[in-house]
Amino acid sequence: MKIELLKGIGPKTSKLLNKLGIYELDDLIEYYPFRYDILKRTDMSQANNEDRVIIDGYLEENAKIFRYGKNDRLTFRMFHKNNIYNVVIFNRGFLKSKLEVGTNITIIGKYDKYKNTIVASDIHFGLLPDHTVINPIYHTTSGITSKAINEYVNLAIPYFQYVDSILTDEIVSKYNFLDLLQSIKEVHNPTSTEHFKKALARLKFEELFSFMLKISYLKKSRKKKDGLERIVDKKLIDDFIKTIPFTLTDDQSKAVDDIYNDLISKERMNRLLQGDVGSGKTIVSFIALYINYLSGYQGALMAPTEILASQHEINIKKIFKDLDINVKLLTGKTTSKERKEILEDLKTGKVDIIIGTHALYQDDVIYKNLGLVITDEQHRFGVNQRKTLKNKGLTPDILYMSATPIPRTYALTIYGDMDVTSIKTMPGGRKPVITKVFDESSIKDVLMGMYNELLQGHQVYVVAPLIEESELSDMENTTSLEEKMNKAFGKMYKIGVLHGKMNDLEKEAVMNSFKNNEIQILISTTVIEVGIDVANATMMCIFDAYRFGLSALHQLRGRVGRNSLQSYCYLISNKESKRLEILESTTDGFKIAEEDFKLRGSGDLFGQKQSGDMNFKIANIKNDFELLLKAKEEAELYLKQNESPTEVINKLLSDSINLD
Repeated sequence: MKIELLKGIGPKTSKLLNKLGIYELDDLIEYYPFRYDILKRTDMSQANNEDRVIIDGYLEENAKIFRYGKNDRLTFRMFHKNNIYNVVIFNRGFLKSKLEVGTNITIIGKYDKYKNTIVASDIHFGLLPDHTVINPIYHTTSGITSKAINEYVNLAIPYFQYVDSILTDEIVSKYNFLDLLQSIKEVHNPTSTEHFKKALARLKFEELFSFMLKISYLKKSRKKKDGLERIVDKKLIDDFIKTIPFTLTDDQSKAVDDIYNDLISKERMNRLLQGDVGSGKTIVSFIALYINYLSGYQGALMAPTEILASQHEINIKKIFKDLDINVKLLTGKTTSKERKEILEDLKTGKVDIIIGTHALYQDDVIYKNLGLVITDEQHRFGVNQRKTLKNKGLTPDILYMSATPIPRTYALTIYGDMDVTSIKTMPGGRKPVITKVFDESSIKDVLMGMYNELLQGHQVYVVAPLIEESELSDMENTTSLEEKMNKAFGKMYKIGVLHGKMNDLEKEAVMNSFKNNEIQILISTTVIEVGIDVANATMMCIFDAYRFGLSALHQLRGRVGRNSLQSYCYLISNKESKRLEILESTTDGFKIAEEDFKLRGSGDLFGQKQSGDMNFKIANIKNDFELLLKAKEEAELYLKQNESPTEVINKLLSDSINLD
């Protein structure tokens, strides 16, 4: 039902509500308050200067209005418990006619104890009841108030009484939930703290159960899809692993087993391989491609940057040097002639493994028998890009890789429809990166640390949050840092600059010079976060480190410590040292991801959502994690008890995102 069909909502109001994403009756009812004001009288005898206070009383004089430009200021005096207080409120001139002597009002605002004045943020007409009042506050837009939205919601609620809940009677009874309609009413118009909390729990659970049921069903239904038929002798894989010039860690071996079991099963693989920077995911992906090759299918490895794609090509050819496996690289820089030959060989099956960037998604890229697709740093690819392969009529096994460890909260939601393998142990011989936080006043200590590494023939990364100087910010930028580094080291060492405004050829030239140790100090923005592997680089210096999330800083730190040499990461910042100290205390990316999640909230860390609809209307996966676990448990139990799709599941899937 369209909102304009509600009596009391005209065309003008309808347009204002549309701005808030409210078009249908359901949108309005599910437009929940984003916070609540707890209205309880303040004991003014205990109030301190600048305290937020709530008092009620009556007007001792008519309100006066003062206008200046488009703004106005209302002032009046009110009587509260034998005391008179001055009240000021801005841009509420339209209330003047209502604010007359004797009018009962409640004021919310900041108390100036020395001037005996309350600068009000809100006025409610009438006195506070003896019990606590919970006042809903909604996000608004120009032309519509929070109070008006509440009134429109109340117009819609009577039409909601016939809507069925997705929760079964058993679940409602098990958790002693309020019924759905009562919960809706209570959340928009709380009657007591106790009822309000119960209503919130019911609606949050309803939303989380709906989400987890959708995710669990899709995961279950995927398992029923026919995978590609493979018969691969495990001994051939074990023999190949023995040729690799290092020993796999236990976690790497387990990851290989997980992938092997997926590939030889009749079910289609949909697995996330996550592991810290330098944990050895890449070699696992190469082994996966080898298993796929042994079964007679083509494999594709997609990377987010040309630098990383080229690096993968070089490394995989080293690993497969004694095998007759045809590996090709396809990127935006591939010449027309080479591209034509590669596309023809892909189509006829001469290419066994193709490595590339988004170029692998192009319409003219046709595979003969694509069996496995691996996406590296998968959250950097859009969901729609990954869908393109299926749109070509291909249903290969899928392996996603991420060096950004996912907090367990997200693993249940974003990746709830996937199987997850985590590599937590690091390859032997590597020393943990020593991380230190420095104030900018200690820049001499930072420069001395850099000099000590340079003296040993090692190389250094220097990271800035900006490319150029900005009038709006005093943050460090690559230009200013280049000047400083040249002043300190320019006579002794070669300094290079790398940033996102450079074209691909310029970036590649700088990176090759750094790899070849022709550049000893590389000044960069975060473009180095992914895919650059220079074993001789032993120090990372990040300026204005407070500007980066903990996970981003950990990714940057992962550019060093990629060998047996002791490496260092210096975080230079005048702010937020406590937050940065987390990085001093641990190099465990999984712990850091959890801390980052706690600090930053859920947000949208990975661009377009990976599974279902993450835009929860009332639940919060960080704050409501325990509720999420219960919802997941109940969703899985429901699916066990209902083998075939029920009306509930069909309704859910009718408006869900296709996760393939």
